[in-house]
Amino acid sequence: MRAIPIFLAFACLSFAQETPTFSVGVNVVNTLANVMDKHGAIIRDLQQSDFTILEDGRPQTVRYFARQTDLPLTLGLLVDTSMSQERVLDAERAASFRFLDQVLREKKDQIFITQFDIAVLTRQPLTSSYKDLNDALAQVDTPTRHELENGGARGTLLLDAVVQSSKDTMAKQHGRKALILLTDGDDNGSDATLSEAIEAAQRADTLIFSILFSDSGIGHGPGQYILQHLSHETGGGFFEVSKKQTIDQIFNTIQDELRSQYSLGYISDKAPTIGEFRKIQLKVATPGLTVQARNRYWAQP
Repeated sequence: MRAIPIFLAFACLSFAQETPTFSVGVNVVNTLANVMDKHGAIIRDLQQSDFTILEDGRPQTVRYFARQTDLPLTLGLLVDTSMSQERVLDAERAASFRFLDQVLREKKDQIFITQFDIAVLTRQPLTSSYKDLNDALAQVDTPTRHELENGGARGTLLLDAVVQSSKDTMAKQHGRKALILLTDGDDNGSDATLSEAIEAAQRADTLIFSILFSDSGIGHGPGQYILQHLSHETGGGFFEVSKKQTIDQIFNTIQDELRSQYSLGYISDKAPTIGEFRKIQLKVATPGLTVQARNRYWAQP
């Protein structure tokens, strides 16, 4: 929820409701949110008056609002190709092919593909070409024996992949942005910490959707904790592949959430004088509903 100049805000967003007039140079804080009922079903018919925004505990005025936005989408597909994922990689790749086919609107959306194991490798930079993405996805694979022998003592670089993708790609983009992680959550080689990975994604205004897909089919402590926190702190969602919820079903849910977001914006009542993180709390008036949104943004003068 980075504050961005007003001309960028209106270049990225179009609203069905009346748009207020602001002076040049005013910073608008943008946020995207999904709202679910107690059963996890997405609520799509809320109005601007249903939402309340607090910044560091202070009430803010929602200045613009849009439902079920059709804005361009920037996605990063981050695939764990460490040896622990070898037996599930084919299923991940096949489901990813189908997801790209469903979600990508050529000439409108952009997607990049990165794999991570003992190294972080971008197989396909941002593109709107379904063919290029498919070709790149076919090349996503576990390390060769030679690469493993020459990789030193490094392990899986999950958090490094999040930081690199956030800083090198997502921070340069505007509009709706999300990383989708396909992994068992294990990280035993990154230089970045969990808090640094979360901060990088938040500074880049990027949601993280985590899909825990382990060879054993059972979620486990450290990996599950990492993925849940990456998703919760950035406003994305956490999912686990199981007998009750297949990877295709999870991808369908993510696609539905990405296409059913509320876009809200406000002007902070306290203009920033230094760069700093500020807490945000987004609430809805209707009892029993849960808001899925990031909980802080990077404010800068």
